[in-house]
Amino acid sequence: MMRYAEFLERGSFSKEELLALSQGRLVDDAPAEFVRLPAPPMLMIDRVTALVRDGCRGRIEAERDVHLDDWFFHCHFRDDPVQPGCLGVDAIWQLLGLYCAAAGAAGSGRALGCRAVEFFGQIRPRDRLVRYEVDVRRFTLLPASGAAIAIGSARVLVDGEPIYSIQDAKVGVFRDIAYPDYPLPSANAVGGILDRSAS
Repeated sequence: MMRYAEFLERGSFSKEELLALSQGRLVDDAPAEFVRLPAPPMLMIDRVTALVRDGCRGRIEAERDVHLDDWFFHCHFRDDPVQPGCLGVDAIWQLLGLYCAAAGAAGSGRALGCRAVEFFGQIRPRDRLVRYEVDVRRFTLLPASGAAIAIGSARVLVDGEPIYSIQDAKVGVFRDIAYPDYPLPSANAVGGILDRSAS
C-alpha cells in the first residue's frame, strides 16, 4: 500500500499495484469514491511504464503481456483467435481513467467515446507484447460537481508495430454513481443516461 500523496506523484505502476488498485487496496488513505481500474479479466494493462502530468496535458504509457491462453482467444473466434479490437480501445479508456485519478479526480470512471478508431493490424496468441501510448491533450477538473474529464489520442503497438489508432478518446469521472451494494436493488442499480446538467 501507499499513501495518497505518493500515488499523486507516481510515474509508473507495477502489475501488482494495478491489481491492488482494481480491488481498492492500493492507497490506504484514499479519498472517498477513489477511482478503480477494472479487475481481471477485463483489466487490459500489466504495467504503466510512464505517467507524466503537465498542467492540463500529459502522457501515459503502458504494456500488456500476450499469453497463448488469454481468455478472449478461446471465444473470439473458434479456429481464428484474435484479440477483439474493442479491448484495445478499452485499455486506452482504462489508462485515461487512471490518469484522471493520478491527476486528483475522485469518483467512478466512465468511457465517454472517441472521435475515431482505426485498426490496421491485429493481436494474435503468439505475439508477445502490447504497448499503449496515450497523449492526454486535455484534463479538466470541474470543482462545482467534482467531475473530471480527460481526452487523449493514442496508438496501440504489438511487438513494436503500430496496429491501432484512437483519436480523442474521452473518459469522465463522476461522483455518486457507484453501485457498491450490488446485487441488491438500490438507487444506482439501473443504468440509463448520465445526468450531464452538473457538468
